[in-house]
Amino acid sequence: MYDYSKIDKKVKDIAKKVSKYMTNVSFEEIERDIFKAYIFARDAHEWQVRLSWDPYIIHPVEATIILLNLKPDIPTIQACLLHDVVEDTLKSIEDIKVNFWNEVAFLCEWMEKVSKVKYIWEDRNVWSLRKMFVAMAQDLRVIFIKLSDRLHNMKTLRYHPKKDKQERISLETLNIYAPIADRLWLFSLKNALEEECFKILEANEYKNVKKQLDSLKDSIDYFYKNAKKEIEAVLDPIVDKYEITYRVKSIYSIYKKMKKKGFDNVESMYDLFGIRILVEDVPTCYKVLWVIHNEWNPIPKRFKDYIALPKPNWYRSLHTTIIWLLKNYRQQPTEIQIKTFEMNEYADIWVAAHFEYKEKWSWNTSQDIDWVKELKELTESLWNNDFISSLKIDVFRDRIFVFTPKWLSVNLPAWSTPIDFAYAIHSEIWNHTVLAKVDWKIFPLDKELSNWDVVQIITDNSKRPSPFWLSFVKTTRAKDRIRSFLKKENKDIHIERGKDILNKYLEKFSLPQLDKELSILKVMDDREYNFDDRQNLLEQVWNFSVNPSAVVRKILKSKKLITKKEVREDIRNILNAENKWNKNENIIIWWEKWIEFKICKKCIWWSIIPNKIVGHISSKWHITIHDRSCPILNNVNKERLLTAYKEGDEDNNITVALKFIFLDKIWVLKDLSEIIFSMWINVEEITSKKIDLRRHEIKLKLEIPDYDYLLVDRLVDRVRLRFWAVLLDVLIEKIAV
Repeated sequence: MYDYSKIDKKVKDIAKKVSKYMTNVSFEEIERDIFKAYIFARDAHEWQVRLSWDPYIIHPVEATIILLNLKPDIPTIQACLLHDVVEDTLKSIEDIKVNFWNEVAFLCEWMEKVSKVKYIWEDRNVWSLRKMFVAMAQDLRVIFIKLSDRLHNMKTLRYHPKKDKQERISLETLNIYAPIADRLWLFSLKNALEEECFKILEANEYKNVKKQLDSLKDSIDYFYKNAKKEIEAVLDPIVDKYEITYRVKSIYSIYKKMKKKGFDNVESMYDLFGIRILVEDVPTCYKVLWVIHNEWNPIPKRFKDYIALPKPNWYRSLHTTIIWLLKNYRQQPTEIQIKTFEMNEYADIWVAAHFEYKEKWSWNTSQDIDWVKELKELTESLWNNDFISSLKIDVFRDRIFVFTPKWLSVNLPAWSTPIDFAYAIHSEIWNHTVLAKVDWKIFPLDKELSNWDVVQIITDNSKRPSPFWLSFVKTTRAKDRIRSFLKKENKDIHIERGKDILNKYLEKFSLPQLDKELSILKVMDDREYNFDDRQNLLEQVWNFSVNPSAVVRKILKSKKLITKKEVREDIRNILNAENKWNKNENIIIWWEKWIEFKICKKCIWWSIIPNKIVGHISSKWHITIHDRSCPILNNVNKERLLTAYKEGDEDNNITVALKFIFLDKIWVLKDLSEIIFSMWINVEEITSKKIDLRRHEIKLKLEIPDYDYLLVDRLVDRVRLRFWAVLLDVLIEKIAV
C-alpha cells in the first residue's frame, strides 16, 4: 500500500490556505469538506498511477494547489479534487450526487464533457473553438478547474513516452487554453501554460532565452522592488488620480518578440520591462509624459503618439522608452505607456475580441466585443468577493456548438438544422443526406439543433438534395450548395420527377395519367398552356414552387367535373386521409413510445397490426408501419428501416446462424468477437475451422431480440467494413424462432 502521508500533508496545507481567505467558515468545517472529497477521490483512483509512477491522486491535489490562486469556494475545490473520478474510475455522477452537493456534481459533469471535445487544427477556426470551450463550460468555475488541471498536466508532460503526443497536447494548450486564460485576465496562469508549451515545442530556444534571463536576474529583481516607487515619487506632486501597473515580459513573449524582430539576445529588447500609467483625461497624459521625459532620458525614435494619430483599430495611447529608471542598471530600457482609463478598457476589449481571423459568417464586431467585455466583468467580479461564487455564462446566444459522433466540434448559427450541419463539415455527405440522428435517435432534417447535440448524418449515394431543403436551412453555405446542385441537374429529370408527383395526385381523383403531350394540362384557368408552359409547370411542381393539389383543383374546375366547393371538400378529405396519424403506446418504435406513425394500407388490412412489424421513415420523415414481409420494403433503403414491436414482445428472441469466410489471418477471430461484444449480441455457439491453406471459416449462432432482427444486417455491415481486405463471403444460413 502506498504511503499517502506526504499527499495528506499537502491537502492539509490546502485547507489552511483556504481558511485564510474564507474567514467566515471554521477551519474544522473547511478541512472536513476538503478531506471528504480528497478521500473519495483517493479511494476511487487507488490502483491508478501517473506516467511518472506517482499515485494518480497527486494530480488532482496539485491541480487544486494551482487553483487556490483564484480563491475558489468549497464546491469548486471539491470538484477539482474529484474532476477525473467520473472519466477514469468506476464512480459515476450519481455517486458524487449522493456523497456531495449537486453543485459539485454539476461541475464534475461539465468537466467530463469538456474533456471529450477534440479539436480540428485549422487556423481559421481556433478562435471559434475558444468560444466553444467557454460556452461549453456553462460556469466559469469549470474553466478555472480545467486551466488548473491542464497546467499540472503540462508540468508533468515530460513523462509521456510519445514525443508526437507531447507536441499535440502542447499545441492544443498554446492555441486554446493559454489564450482563454489571457481573455479571463488570468495572466499568471497564461504565462505558466505558455512557458510549459515553449519547453516542449522549442526546447533549445527555451534554454537559450532562459539562460539569458537568468543573467539579468539582479536587474529584474530590482525592477520589481523599485520601479513603481520611482514613478510614484515624480507623479505624486502633480497628478491627483492615477494607477500604475508593471510587468516583466514572459519568457514565451520574449521569444516571440526576438523571433519577430530578429534579435539575438534579450538585452536588445526595448520592452523587456514595461510600465503602464493610467490617468483620467488626455491633458494629464501629456503632462505625465513631460514629467517622465524631464526626469529620465528618452530613447530617440521610440516615442509614439497614438492619441493624436490613433492606430487603424482606433487604439490610443502615448508610448515612450526611457533609460536610467533602474539606477543600478542605467542602460536597461523601460517601456512606458500612458493612457486614460477609458482608452485602456477599450484597448483590452478590442485586442481580446479581434486578434484572430474572423470567419465570414461569424458574429459581428459589437457582439464579439460584448462577449469579451462580459467575460472581463465576470472575472473582475472575483476580486470583489471573499471567494468565487457561481458565475454562469450566457453570452453565446447567437451560436450553437454541436458535435460529430467522434466529438469533433462544429460551430453553427443558432436555429441551424441537421442539413446545415451536413453542409458545414466539409465532405461530400451534404449531397447524399437521407437521415439524421441526434444523440443516437432519429431526428427530423428540418428540426432545429441545440447546443451540445451529437449529430450523425446517414447517407445514400443515390440520394440528391431536395428543393424542399431550401425552405428550412439557415446557413448561406447550405443554401448556395443546394441551389448550385439543383441548377446543374438536368431539366428533363426535374420534369419527370414533377410528373411522378402529379400523377399520384391525379390517381387519387380517378383522373387520367399524364400522357406524352401532357394533354390534361393544356387548358386550365380558362387559358391554354403551350407545351413549354406545361413542362415548366411540372418543373415547378418538383421544386415546390407550385402545389400539386392546386394543379389538380384547376384541372377539375376546367373539366367541370365537380363544383368549386366539391373540389375543396374532396381534396380536404383526401389530404386528411393521407395525413391521418396513429399514436399507440403499445407500439414501440426505435425504443420510444408515442411516436406518430401511419399504417401501410397495402400490407396491413383493417388497421390490424401483425406481430412482426418494422418501421420505415420516408424522405419527409414520416414513419410508416409495415408487415416485415411487405413487398414495398424490397425497394427501400435499409438505413431507413426502424425497429418496431408491440409492447410485451421485447422478450421474444430469434436465433440466427451466420457463416463468414475469411483469408486466414490470426487476428480475425479476436476482432470479430470485439464487434459482437460491442453490439451486445448474445453468442450461443461459435465454431472455427481452416478450409485450406488460404481460407478460414467462422460459424456463429446468435440470439437476438425478434424486434431487432435488423441487427443482423447491421452486424454484417460492420463486419464488411472492418474486414473488407480479408472477408471473402458471408452467408445467413437460417433464422429460427
